[in-house]
Amino acid sequence: MDQPTDDEILSILTTAKTVAVVGLSSKPERPSYRVAKFLKDVGYRIYPVNPNIEEALGEKAYASLEEVPAGIDIVDVFRASDKVLPVVEAAIRVGARVVWMQEGVVNKEAARKAREAGLKVVMDRCMMREYERLVM
Repeated sequence: MDQPTDDEILSILTTAKTVAVVGLSSKPERPSYRVAKFLKDVGYRIYPVNPNIEEALGEKAYASLEEVPAGIDIVDVFRASDKVLPVVEAAIRVGARVVWMQEGVVNKEAARKAREAGLKVVMDRCMMREYERLVM
């Protein structure tokens, strides 16, 4: 798997300001909620992307990446691996800089497509754990 180096991940984590969390749950016991809360707590602007909720973590939820009203640095994906390609295609359309597939999420075709469009790709890694490991 073609993963960025620690230095590249550190650069992604320290230059990004906005994170669209695709598949963010409004349930505190879910990993997506815990990770997004952590990211918000350390200073990222969080945009929940989930058509099934109104809000999460005090933030209005959006049905799609296209509805997010601001530029997106990182698209953090909490979806099944076979559901990632449409998310990557939307990330490309909205001009995101990075597609980050959470632990357990691997889609090589989607990763290839993102890279070909100029996006950086992190796959099968937890954004919170990488932040704790490299930034804190």
